[in-house]
Amino acid sequence: MRAETRHQLKQDRFSRVTIDAAERTAHWTVEHQSKLIIAGIVVLVVAAAVLASWYYFNRQDQKASAALAQAVRTMDAPVRPAGVPAEPDTPSYASTQERATEAHKKFQAIVDQYPHTRSADFAGYFLGVNSANLGDNAAAEREFKAVAASRNQDLAALAKFALASVYRNTNRNKDAMDLYKQLADKPTRTVSKGTAQLELAETYQAAEQTDQARQLYQQIQKENPSSEAAQIAAQKLQEMK
Repeated sequence: MRAETRHQLKQDRFSRVTIDAAERTAHWTVEHQSKLIIAGIVVLVVAAAVLASWYYFNRQDQKASAALAQAVRTMDAPVRPAGVPAEPDTPSYASTQERATEAHKKFQAIVDQYPHTRSADFAGYFLGVNSANLGDNAAAEREFKAVAASRNQDLAALAKFALASVYRNTNRNKDAMDLYKQLADKPTRTVSKGTAQLELAETYQAAEQTDQARQLYQQIQKENPSSEAAQIAAQKLQEMK
């Protein structure tokens, strides 16, 4: 049999198989047409729901972001000297306590009204800051712990760093040391290794563990001799002599 003939037969067989498959598919489609229509509608509904959900959360995040900016501005608002009246067009507060209380309300409103947004996570961190400023260490600890579990590693590191300060202020130096060690082992853009090590060394000093503090200051100098952390470590070592 000539090569051209064999090639033609192969093409014919391939064509018949392809046509048969197409016919069976067409027949199946006709039989299941209503099911396909329903399936298509379901796909469209799901796609619309995803789009609507994305739009909704995007809008929520925009609103939360604006509210967060306003709350942060409250934290930076001036405190009036005693006896000075407030100006109607310039927000100000009679005391740092009053300012922190007002900022706390705004941050809490963001957490309550816009959950699952990035701004709500940051608002939670600032809630901890304000609670600490108000002297409510228990609330600060609770709020920082919640943010420390965030998937945002940079924000979680900030919360752990702040939580360690709460531990130090409440004479829980060991808990603070553990957090600083964690942060030094896994540095982030918000809390560098050197920053965590410096705080750890200071906590050693506060706990009267001067040998550990000295060794850590020396380690900071050795690992990053030209860094700002190394300069601070050198100053601390000089003070310890």
